[in-house]
Amino acid sequence: MARSCPHQPPVPGPAERARATQVRASGATLLVDPEAGSGDGDRGRVHPVLHHVPPSGAATLQLPADHPLVGLARTREYLPAMLELIDSAPLPVRQPVRGIVWIAGRVRVLPARVARRAALRIAADAADERLLDVGHSDVLLRMDPGSVVLSDAEGTGTFTPAQVAAAPHDPLATAGDSWLAHLVQAHGLLLTGLARHLPAALRRPENTLVPLAVDRLGLRLRVETDRGDHDVRIGFSAPVACPRMLGVEVRRLAEVSPATTGAVHRRAAER
Repeated sequence: MARSCPHQPPVPGPAERARATQVRASGATLLVDPEAGSGDGDRGRVHPVLHHVPPSGAATLQLPADHPLVGLARTREYLPAMLELIDSAPLPVRQPVRGIVWIAGRVRVLPARVARRAALRIAADAADERLLDVGHSDVLLRMDPGSVVLSDAEGTGTFTPAQVAAAPHDPLATAGDSWLAHLVQAHGLLLTGLARHLPAALRRPENTLVPLAVDRLGLRLRVETDRGDHDVRIGFSAPVACPRMLGVEVRRLAEVSPATTGAVHRRAAER
């Protein structure tokens, strides 16, 4: 007799996950020829002061003007390089890396006037005082991407930059991590309710439950036990389009009503 496959919660497609990982990644390393080493003993691995990656993968990287890589890039029209972007969990867990994207391409130093305009565009998207150094002590490099590779909990994939840019935008890509941190800090009742979706073997009081990731189609929980770590994905009833809809879906999954969470907040405020 053939066995039916158990229901699997929906997961965003690989190109969509690659696009979201590019946006969320907090760590960036530029991998270049060893002769362009950073001067700190970690040759060939350059850590930008700041990085900005649009959906197209045409990353902008801020480096000190006197960095060896900048000098090398000025002597070549295009310098082959690979940008490694690491997406880490917003909450403390034993294995924090959720996904990695590698963008292969070529980098070049932007002319001062172009760099200043680029800095203004980046600041409009994500203000950062470090951008004030562009045109003074720092310069901007631009990566012209050739390919994108993703590795995460769902699998791996290789894409063209155009495929990633054309992938659906996850509305929780930038707000999701702060929402997860808020869930732990202020909504313990919801987190407890979500535990009902875990396999029975993982629902033990000595285990540590942490919300690991969220996207428009579902939520991923990490359960840390004395025998290892386990990730459990929970699907939403429908794709969410904003944080407000996310709250509705999570309360549904936790079987907690807005009135209940409001009452808990009131009691906490009265203490």
